[in-house]
Amino acid sequence: MTLADILSADQIIIDLQAADRWEAIDELLAKLVFCNKIKPEHQAPIAAVVKKRESSMSTGIGLGIGIPHASTELIPEVVGAMGRSRRGVSFEALDNQPVNLVLLFLVPQGQFQKHLHTLAGIARLMHNKDFRQALENATDPASMFEVITSFSARK
Repeated sequence: MTLADILSADQIIIDLQAADRWEAIDELLAKLVFCNKIKPEHQAPIAAVVKKRESSMSTGIGLGIGIPHASTELIPEVVGAMGRSRRGVSFEALDNQPVNLVLLFLVPQGQFQKHLHTLAGIARLMHNKDFRQALENATDPASMFEVITSFSARK
């Protein structure tokens, strides 16, 4: 499963407004509700699960990247949303730097292998400097998704 499989241009926020990781999680979950990827009544319980996971250890992995994620029984398939912040989001990242690219993804409860493979694939892609630079240079969600599709197709 690639990043292009769990995102669409509609699930990308080109100008994330969040100041910290908690606001970023809420903003990305609101986007998933707006895109009908999660039910409105599930937003708060899913936020609680993601924030609980995030509280145990920040998913700010360095290089300006945050990958908040969780498993939940409230979704039938893997879903995600991405946000880009020009000013940076305080994420308590491993390198203590602000995060500019936040990718939130959710995996159905009990799909541990899928969760690990999805996280590993996303982390590998996000560590590619050319990929990050192309996302930073994209002018709108559609062009960001084109970058994701292009890089996801590469092996």
